[in-house]
Amino acid sequence: MNNALMRLMQKNRWSWSAAGVIVLWIILSIVTGRWSIASLSGILVSASFLTLAGLGQMIVVSTGRGNIDLSIASVITLSAYVALLVIKGQDALIWLGLLATLGIGLGVGLCNAMLVIILRVPAIIATLATGYILATAALIANSSLNGSAISPTLRWIASGRVGGVPIMVMIAISTVILAALLLHFTAYGRKLSAVGQNRVAARLAGVRVNRVLIGAFLTSSCLAAFNGLLLGAYVGGAFLEMGQPYLLQSVAAVVIGGTLIFGGSSTALGTFFASILLILVVTIMQIMGLPRGVQDMVQGVVVIVILGFAAGGELRRSRGRVSAKSLPNRI
Repeated sequence: MNNALMRLMQKNRWSWSAAGVIVLWIILSIVTGRWSIASLSGILVSASFLTLAGLGQMIVVSTGRGNIDLSIASVITLSAYVALLVIKGQDALIWLGLLATLGIGLGVGLCNAMLVIILRVPAIIATLATGYILATAALIANSSLNGSAISPTLRWIASGRVGGVPIMVMIAISTVILAALLLHFTAYGRKLSAVGQNRVAARLAGVRVNRVLIGAFLTSSCLAAFNGLLLGAYVGGAFLEMGQPYLLQSVAAVVIGGTLIFGGSSTALGTFFASILLILVVTIMQIMGLPRGVQDMVQGVVVIVILGFAAGGELRRSRGRVSAKSLPNRI
């Protein structure tokens, strides 16, 4: 029975993060001395914002070769500022704010893709450079911002509830479902997996690799921009370090959730559960009164450990393939 359960969990990598959520929720209930649906609801809302950022990061990671989008944090911050400046707290201008936010996402995503494809700059360096440029733009937007009026409709979407369920949780779950459908039931999802597993083989098979890469970076930036718009409405404004927590956590949510850091295999459901897991970890550390630096350190150690396990597993699989090829053929 135990072996069957282990095989099931290995096949469904998202189950590890789901199990972690259950364990940490039990620990949190013991630490606080109470179990509350309201507190779980708050954790789910925070995890929803991380899920949106994590899903975009997941698509980029899926392209393989160690690709990571480090511009996500700056996109979130700049989008929050731009949305506030454009919408000006008026529901009638929401459409204009959405267009501006979409423009940031498309522009940054296309810029990142061109740096990687045309100039052949490693994704981690290209997106880091783009992030620095966006951080400067956020500084300029910060000096231009007078007040922080929030559109009532946007505030309701970001922090409201329908039937007792937070709207942000509904948005996150809907996005997870769409991402899962994209990965498993569309031509783009199959091409994304092929590119992540072996880019040369995918190109020889007729896959337009550059288009897949462009789509990945556009998806990541657009989700981050949309996240910034909603996050600004949720917190009631924008500040310069607004998107910074999502830089490390988005990567952590991806790898802890079961997406292979080497690319080629992703799990949207795992990213969702891992986002909840990370928020629970942070919540427990905050209850324990640990300083922010220690919290970041713990999250960093978690990511390193997970990456170490992933690298070890890939090495064992590679050795297994080599050993199998070296065996003599037998009738």
